[in-house]
Amino acid sequence: MKKILLLFVSASFAAAAPAQIVSDSSGWSLEQCIAYAQEHNLPVQQQALDEQSAKADLRQSRGNFLPSVNGYASHTYQYGLTVDRFTNTFANSQVVSQNLYLAGSLTLFSGLQNLNQLAQSRYQLEAGRMQTQQVKNDLALAVAAAYLNLLFADEQAGIARRQAEVTQVQVKRTKVLADAGAVAQGALFDLKAQLAQENAVAVAAQNNLELAQLALAQLMNLDSTAGFTIRRPQTDMNGSLALNAEQVYREALLNQPAIKKAEFDLRSAQKGVAVAWGALSPSVALVGSIGTGYSGAAKTLQSTSYSGEDTIGYTTAGAYVLSPAYDYTYVTTPYAQQFSNNLNRSFGVQVSVPIFNRLQTSSSITRAKIEREKAELAIELQEQELKKRIDQAQADAKAALEKLQAQQQALEAAETAFGYAEEKFNAGSGNVYDYANAKNRFAAAQSNFLQAKYDHYFRLKMLEHYQGKPLR
Repeated sequence: MKKILLLFVSASFAAAAPAQIVSDSSGWSLEQCIAYAQEHNLPVQQQALDEQSAKADLRQSRGNFLPSVNGYASHTYQYGLTVDRFTNTFANSQVVSQNLYLAGSLTLFSGLQNLNQLAQSRYQLEAGRMQTQQVKNDLALAVAAAYLNLLFADEQAGIARRQAEVTQVQVKRTKVLADAGAVAQGALFDLKAQLAQENAVAVAAQNNLELAQLALAQLMNLDSTAGFTIRRPQTDMNGSLALNAEQVYREALLNQPAIKKAEFDLRSAQKGVAVAWGALSPSVALVGSIGTGYSGAAKTLQSTSYSGEDTIGYTTAGAYVLSPAYDYTYVTTPYAQQFSNNLNRSFGVQVSVPIFNRLQTSSSITRAKIEREKAELAIELQEQELKKRIDQAQADAKAALEKLQAQQQALEAAETAFGYAEEKFNAGSGNVYDYANAKNRFAAAQSNFLQAKYDHYFRLKMLEHYQGKPLR
């Protein structure tokens, strides 16, 4: 805020001169300048991205209530002696195996952490929105200051231009009189010197006007100032202090984004403490899985053939005991059959009880409490700063009004004195020095009055800004 005031006040002391870029019937209005700046200003765009990030965090907080499901797959080559997990037999050759696995879990209770995190994310999003609005409000005030400064520079340029035109007329008139011998040539030379000085002032004012135009265009992030003109407000720029500082402060507490942001930050910090405490609670979750797999070592009997008889023992009489012998043919069990045979499912409840985690939870609770206290202090600080700014703005507006009234009286007196000096000079009874001094005092009074008028108007707009009124 101080930078905005400095921008306007310092620019108000610029020299006056000619130029014309302000249009009464066309050009950009203040509302259009503010809207364009808020849309194209880079800090505003950065803050909007921060707000989008907060929206993503809120979406994640909602997602924490959903189950977690993950799939796994592996394809393995095994060499040497190993126990195949699907056949539970020893294999001593290359075995190709595949494993497919799907597991999921759903948190049923975790110390209300999910609920508190959801509420915290909502408050953080609202705080982000308020911060975006605050950045826009500050930008709007800066644009209004630059807009009024451009109007001020244009009027100053008009004053300087008209002063030079009046002196130019006097130079022509005095030259005729000097050529006729009615006045001394010294008077003509003095008027020409006065004209040269006023032309220099006009050039400086033109430069100030172009700089004021450039400052506004840059604040709006315009690519070029070519063809850029602003609209002169068709309104009376006088005003009065209808409300005192306390009334403005009470209204500002209800509408200023910085105050609302601090309040949302506090609510977020309070939920942060609840989240931290929730880590001390046991957590309960439903868990389940389903899996299957394939092994190259898994075999299926394909055929059996009789191959004779084998002696398996002897009787007491010494006779042979024979048993039929068979040859077996095996083939690798097909994929589909293995996936069906190896299908396994599990379902259960998992309870996790925190006992000791190296003081991590205790430290998290302590930090959350500190953040809550910082948020409480931040609200008090924002309210104090707001009260100071409003009191200062009220005092500045009152001082600006008194200065405006004094400058208006000074302008009326200087205008009367210049009119009298001009009449005497035209009648031949006044000298060029008195005329030039009166003219310079009149020009200075015009400049001072103009500066006081715009300064007073800007102070009134600041008070309206604190009341939550749009800048118009």
